[in-house]
Order: sequence, then C-alpha cells, then structure tokens
Amino acid sequence: MTHEGYDYIVVGGGSAGCVVASRLAEAGDVSVCLIEAGPNDCDLAEVQDLARWSELLHGELDFGYRIEPQIHGNSRLVHSRGRVLGGCSSHNSCIALRPSAADFHSWERSGAEGWGPDPVSESFDRVVERVHLELGNTANPLTRDFVASAGRAGYSLTDFSHPLFSQPFLSQRRKGGAGWLPLNKRGTRRESSSNAYLHRPGVANNLTIKTLSSVVAISWLGRRARAVVLADGSEIYVERDLVLSAGAFDTPKLLLLSGVGPPDALEALGIAVLHPLVGVGKHLIDHPEGVLIWELDRALPNATSQKYEAALFADVDGNGRADVMLHFGLEAFDLHTAPAGYPSASDAFSLTPNVCYAVSEGEVTLRSGDPRDPVVIDPRYFSDSEGYDERTMLEGFRIAREVVAQTPLADWALRELAPGADLVSDADLSGYLRRTHNTVYHPAGTCRMGAPTDETTVVDPNLRLVGIDNVFIADASVFPEMVGVNPNLTVMMIGERCAALIAP
Repeated sequence: MTHEGYDYIVVGGGSAGCVVASRLAEAGDVSVCLIEAGPNDCDLAEVQDLARWSELLHGELDFGYRIEPQIHGNSRLVHSRGRVLGGCSSHNSCIALRPSAADFHSWERSGAEGWGPDPVSESFDRVVERVHLELGNTANPLTRDFVASAGRAGYSLTDFSHPLFSQPFLSQRRKGGAGWLPLNKRGTRRESSSNAYLHRPGVANNLTIKTLSSVVAISWLGRRARAVVLADGSEIYVERDLVLSAGAFDTPKLLLLSGVGPPDALEALGIAVLHPLVGVGKHLIDHPEGVLIWELDRALPNATSQKYEAALFADVDGNGRADVMLHFGLEAFDLHTAPAGYPSASDAFSLTPNVCYAVSEGEVTLRSGDPRDPVVIDPRYFSDSEGYDERTMLEGFRIAREVVAQTPLADWALRELAPGADLVSDADLSGYLRRTHNTVYHPAGTCRMGAPTDETTVVDPNLRLVGIDNVFIADASVFPEMVGVNPNLTVMMIGERCAALIAP
C-alpha cells in the first residue's frame, strides 16, 4: 500500500486554510497538503462573480447547517457555510473590515497573550498585501442617500478602510458613524482567500490541493497526530504538523469524533477519550441579525457590486464602542420575513441591525459517533439573563427608523413592509424579532483560544491544541471573544499568524 504523507496537512480549504497552506508551502523545502470537502472554485462563475453571492445561499455549495429549536429565537434559521475551495470567502458578500484595537485588547484580557492590536497588525498587513480591497459601487444614488441621511441623524461620515476605524469615529462623535464599506474584490471578481493565495502566478509547487475530500477522523500516536482519515477510509500521514481550519462547526466535530473533548459527552456516545478538553464545542458566539424592509416609491437603482456597500455603526450604551452595526441592503431581505407572513416587494431596501457583541452563547455537540451525521448546533440566541442582546437589537430597530425618517432617504420610502410602522412597542418588536431574525453567518468561538491554565481553553496563544504536540487550529473557532465587525478578514489574519507561528 502506498504511504501518502506530507510534512504539513491543512484540513479545510476555507478563509484561513488557504492562507495557512499557501504560506507554509512558501516558507521552505517542505511538502504541504490542503484538503477541502467541496469542489475547486476556480471555474465556478457563480462563485467568482461577486454580484451572484446570494445565489449561493442554500445551494449546492452551501453546507446549510440546521440549528436546534430556539426557545427565544428563530428556529427556522439555517447557517450557510461555504462548501467550496475558499470556504466562506468564496461564499459571502466580501465585506472586509479590521476590528478595533479594543477588540484585541479584549482578546488579551481573555487569555490570548500576544494577540493585542500591535502584534496582530503585522498579520493584517500581510493579508491586505495579498488580498485586494476596494470600495463597492459608490455611484448608487439610494446608497448615497442612506449615507447622507445617517449624517442628518447625527452619525459622522466614517472611513471604514481605516485600520482602527472604531476608535477615530467614536472619539469624534460618540453616537457612531456611517460610510462606504471596503470589499475584498477586483472589479466584479471576488478576492477570496483561494483567489488571492492559491489561484495566482508563482504558487508554490510543493503544495498539493485535494478537493472533494472529507476528513472524518484523526488517528493518533500517543499525544501526536499520526494521520487524517478520509471518508473512504484511506489515510494521509502527517510528518510534522496538522492544522485544522474546518470552521466553527466542523473543527470541533472532527476533534470530538477523534476523542478530544468533554469526557462525559464522548463516553456517552461510545467514543474513546484520547484527551479531555471540556471547552471543545462550547462558547459558540455569533452576530444575530434583525431586518427592517421598506418598499420604494420608484425603481430600485441597479448600480451595485453586491447590494450591501454601506453601513452604520452606533454606540447605544454610551460606553465608547459600537454596539450595533446596520448593513444597508439594496433588496428586500425577506428570507425570514416572507415565510412569517410579512409583505415583500421587488423594489425595496433593507436595514439589518446586528448585535456586535452578543452575550448569549451556545454550543456544538455530536449527534452520534457517525461522522456522516450533522452536528447539533444550538446557538441559544437571545438567551442572556440580562436581556442585553434583545435590548441592543431593538435599539438597532429604532436607529434604522430614525435614519429612514431623514431626507433624502425618506423621499425614497413608500412604506415600511416589515415589521410595519404600526409595530412600535418593545413587546411587539420583540415578537417580530424572535420570529424573523437571521444571523450574519459569523459563528465563532467553539475552540476558544486562551491561557493554558484555563480549563475551558482549547488552543493556547500559539494556536496549538492544548495537550497535543502537533495539532494547531486556525479558523473562527479560536476567537476568545467576538469581534465587532464582519470577521472574514480577521479569519484570514489568523491564517497568516498561524503559518508564521509554525513555519519551518
């Protein structure tokens, strides 16, 4: 039998995995294998054309993870995750923001020593040297009038391309800021991690990419990963280090199936415990998202890159940081409002407030010991005992209405379709929110990084799996705390940092 082996194996060719694999291959005379469950994205027009991103939701290139029934939230919600090379960077709307310095100070306080704003800055710089960023279509008159109306409502015009934008705009005007969003794109083509790091001239020839290949287990030799096991039963051997970049759902799933996790849960499913780590699958965090929709009094202007090219950040608590982000959308985002019975329209716009630092936490667990079974995903939206998440979201609803009431945006709005202008009380808006909210598709935290002495830590600040010699994690699952912006650029940054930490 042929013994297939590589110095480094990266499981998951997503936003971080493509970065790690590419940089490791560039780093020296080593062999690297990148394994991705989905197909190659290179010739897929629906992926490469950024304007078509919404077609990918719930399609063949979407894992489409169902969630458990929610006591306080929308149980119909589906978590879209990219099943394609490039992962969610080949599947999303390409909003590319750096978090504020305060977010990384928070990471350090959570035990992620060395992940403060200064240390991560170099890794962000390496990302944007490779990943091209540009603004969307700033000529759209409706989006321009949204930005102008936000200014009328007291939100300062903000340059979101500034590396630490949240600090400048909150020091200028405590209420918040609005402006145009940087996107990782080149013209109409998305600049995914796969395009930026893999599909380019001069890519290292010591990198092997295996698509349509699912890893179902890790085999061990003591406290060291010996090989990864594919769905067909074959093994690929790892000579040096194994990097898991399968995302906030599938990275913990692979660890649990391989005997790393809470002992009681593993034993209950008949899985032998290799190494007890109680934090695996815990601390699931996300950005819950509400939606308000207005019908237009005229045709929707079609000058747009991907429909969501501007946003507003607001400090609703007066604590000096943005608590709510509102994406402005050139569509009726009726994915959950229409099934709930709310009217829609072809000529419409949406505002989608999301809670930047939601307090509620969920978990990811195994349904069985069979790798073919999907994991159990329970986000527990709006379950925090103090009601912070819901209270903050309802403030976002009020901000959206405040902005739409200003001219020139008010001149476009014919009527509020959802939730409807007659819903004004907290009780009514709360009922609407719980029936119709979505997610911004930002699950994170399920293999959280922290101090090795903390029993809930899964990876140490070097991204090494606690208690295991040669396994590292590089994806959103390592987030100690949520960042206050769309996190895709941060996930790529983690890929850069991981490669720098383990490169030969």
